[in-house]
Amino acid sequence: MLHVAIVEDDPDIRESLALLINGTPGYSCTQTYGSCEKGVKGILKDPPDIILMDIELPGISGIEGIKILKEKMPELDILVLTILSDHKIVFEALCAGACGYLMKDTPPAQLLEALQETRDGGAPMSTRIARMVVQSFQITPQTSLTARETEVLTHLCKGKSYKMIADSLFISEETVRRHIKNIYRKLEVHSKSEAVAKAFKEKLVNL
Repeated sequence: MLHVAIVEDDPDIRESLALLINGTPGYSCTQTYGSCEKGVKGILKDPPDIILMDIELPGISGIEGIKILKEKMPELDILVLTILSDHKIVFEALCAGACGYLMKDTPPAQLLEALQETRDGGAPMSTRIARMVVQSFQITPQTSLTARETEVLTHLCKGKSYKMIADSLFISEETVRRHIKNIYRKLEVHSKSEAVAKAFKEKLVNL
């Protein structure tokens, strides 16, 4: 069972998301919150598997909420679900620790797939967000990553899970994990979201 918490100030959207999740086998919406203040307090007491986090919220913003939660619980998966597609906000959300970025017009089936993909180690993004990220990337010759590590990082930036990367590169998942461990060490980061954010900021890959 995949346990999901929702932080969304619009009660209609919040209820619709909860109904979608609870109505799907293998998924359960365990908590819903209308603000980050309430969300942070409740989630720290009873952590879900994944959080669906809006950005524009009353009081503390979703990005600030992500920072607070990731500082307390670094392994927590937080998936942004918003109407905001500004380049700066996307970058700030990834830097804060979001593991994916979806728009609110994402079809229900794709949203459910994104939740499962997140749990499997992926970093799902809506099409136009992924395109924005892709267009921002350029080769940086100063990078210390090997060619294979750059390939792995490229696939990670596309939101692929470890298994998907392994299948794409015809290597084992264990080899993928070894490459990602080396990537983390060289980039001086500690998670996939930090690695993607740094690649985004420093233009480490060419997509």
